[in-house]
Amino acid sequence: MMNTLVKNLEFPKLDYAYDALEPHIDARTMEIHYSKHHMAYYNNLMAAVKGTEMENMGFGDLMANISKFPAAVRNNGGGFINHNLYWKVMSPKGGGEPTGELAQAIVRDFGSFENFKDAFAKAGATRFGSGWAWLCAEADGKLSVCSTANQDNPWMDVVKDCNGTPILGMDVWEHAYYLLYQNRRPDYINAFFNVIDWEVVGQYYAAVRK
Repeated sequence: MMNTLVKNLEFPKLDYAYDALEPHIDARTMEIHYSKHHMAYYNNLMAAVKGTEMENMGFGDLMANISKFPAAVRNNGGGFINHNLYWKVMSPKGGGEPTGELAQAIVRDFGSFENFKDAFAKAGATRFGSGWAWLCAEADGKLSVCSTANQDNPWMDVVKDCNGTPILGMDVWEHAYYLLYQNRRPDYINAFFNVIDWEVVGQYYAAVRK
């Protein structure tokens, strides 16, 4: 995805049905989130870059130099890629704990899986307004947790306090949870841990380390 030319980006298909993550994330929220919000980010991004030099850039290069480009590209490009990751790190077989090298790295860098959960949940719960919580990995395998506002992400050059590549992202915009959880963002965050596909996150971790 990050090496794809912007003009060649495609809107991704979901790997599961809208109701597949219930009761943790409801079908109506999934449908609106994916088919309305995510689709709008994609359509608006493609409209914003049409006929410009940005069309022929690699998407990763666009994100890495986002400070040079209009706010519409930053907001919609971020919204597009952030949600691509979000759908991938969730699945009906989610929950539990990571295994293998990722599990070892979490214990090494956070002390325990529970400590990681606390840090990640806090990053999401304390993000004022709309934004994202991230688990990032560096090439040497070091992990860290951070959060960004709106649709910003650690791939962007405007984000200075997130180190590494995102391997897990949690949307804490109200549209991600309000129909089911209303203003109870912490309840949504707790539920999110039940749908994390740690096998996929582990694959992303291994890819960063290559």
